[in-house]
Amino acid sequence: MKRRGFLKKSALSAVALAVRTNEVFGARKKSADIESKAPKFTFANTLAEQERQLDNNPLLERFRKSRTKLTKDPHHPLYHFVSPENQLNDPNGLCFWKGRWHMFYQGYPPEDPRQHWGHAISDDLIHWRDMPYAIYPNPEDCCYSGATLVEKDRVIAMYHGTGVGNMVAVSRDPLLLNWEKVTGEAVITSRDVPVRIFDPCIWKKDGVYYSLSGSTLPGPGGKPIRADFLMRSKDLESWEYLHPFVENDRFTLVGDDGACPYFWPIGDRHILLFFSHMSGGQYLLGDYDKGRDKLVATSGGSFNFGPSYPAGVHAPSATPDGQGGVIVIFNMNPGKATKGWGQIMSLPRALTLTTTDELGVEPAGDIASLRYDHRHVGATKLPANEEIVLNGIRGKSTEVVAEIDTGGAPMVEMNVLRSSGKEEFTRIAFYRNRGYWFRRPAPGRHFSLVVVDSSYSSAAPDVTSRAPETAPVYVAPDEPLKLRVFVDRSVVEVFVNGRQCVAVRVYPDRGDSVGVSLRAQGKDAKLNSLDAWQMKSIYE
Repeated sequence: MKRRGFLKKSALSAVALAVRTNEVFGARKKSADIESKAPKFTFANTLAEQERQLDNNPLLERFRKSRTKLTKDPHHPLYHFVSPENQLNDPNGLCFWKGRWHMFYQGYPPEDPRQHWGHAISDDLIHWRDMPYAIYPNPEDCCYSGATLVEKDRVIAMYHGTGVGNMVAVSRDPLLLNWEKVTGEAVITSRDVPVRIFDPCIWKKDGVYYSLSGSTLPGPGGKPIRADFLMRSKDLESWEYLHPFVENDRFTLVGDDGACPYFWPIGDRHILLFFSHMSGGQYLLGDYDKGRDKLVATSGGSFNFGPSYPAGVHAPSATPDGQGGVIVIFNMNPGKATKGWGQIMSLPRALTLTTTDELGVEPAGDIASLRYDHRHVGATKLPANEEIVLNGIRGKSTEVVAEIDTGGAPMVEMNVLRSSGKEEFTRIAFYRNRGYWFRRPAPGRHFSLVVVDSSYSSAAPDVTSRAPETAPVYVAPDEPLKLRVFVDRSVVEVFVNGRQCVAVRVYPDRGDSVGVSLRAQGKDAKLNSLDAWQMKSIYE
């Protein structure tokens, strides 16, 4: 086994040294048996042979039986990805390889419920096909979060291995079924660098590999602030520590950390996506100073608007879309205990750069392939202060696309998963020009607010509702409100004018909580059009 090289320490900063206290990993567990007890297979290296092996794979047959059982739960989503067995946690290593999308995630095999890298593939980012577990623990205790880098002849996975440090594994086969760990041990450990080693990402510049390790630095009053520490390597084995990566961050909160980082170009700029254990999924936009190896942040924003627990958006996994944008998917936390499953994945989102410092966000993938039983509502007046129940627009797994001329109404709302007597409902509200007013750039812009309120989504005593998600979105003065709402049993995702997305978990308890209504507050508004579809299951 080739021993990884020593890391240079001459570049270590005094600021970075300060975070070492209490963050060096403890002694490696003394265990004679850390090999995973989950079924493990070695696959051929041609696509045809791999497909033949998968046809009779006993683990995949186990997954199929488990899915049949799990989807009988009335809160189990039909078209959002859920682990085929047991729990899941962070999505990891989203990438595109040999014509297919690959999504990895922290899976927990029931016979060995430590984190393994689960694996699913897709042709369209919507229909996911289960694969066997990809990366198994050993020498690490658990396979935590990380990212992938696609090269011409291989895919590199870099992730955190608990108890040892940051790991690198490589796969070259058509379906990324076989993985080999570089050096067979951690390539970066906390014994070698004076910073905490945690969730890494990886990219390549001028033939050199770069990696971020998510963590914190001391902030005001000793409180932690977000940090990501930069390292580089020529061979994936010997890594050199450089410095904290982000400069001019005025956008994150005191108490945030920089877990699950993903750093990619977007348009003519760069984006750093990450997860804060305090306040959820976020991003920074900025300029990549390649001479100094720094991201100079100029803007930032959130993917959820409050803590990630309960029932909120959690961590990202992101990859370039090949057209200048970024595809990102998130895991979402539960608000109710469910047997055999819990967290789910959001729909994939396509991020683009719409202005120098603003993102566009739209649902990604072939969503239209799920639609059936189309219903249409034409132009309809929304009288002030009168709730209009849309007869025929019903369902627990639906897509609703609506365009509304808000007129002079200060607030309009759509209720989904509404019971006939309104005992249960999930409220989507739009407040025009009720957000912050930004004076610059000239001539200034007044932001609106979109709210998703799950306070009345369930009458069940074992459901934990989430405080209303309230997100800013810019909608021009003469621009209609455009909503694209995805309802899938226990999740509601709302895309607004291609510029914002708000998502929550909900658990309606009544069988009649399937309705949709609209309401304008104070003054009349007008529904220009509404289209709705029932959605097929991706598991059939």
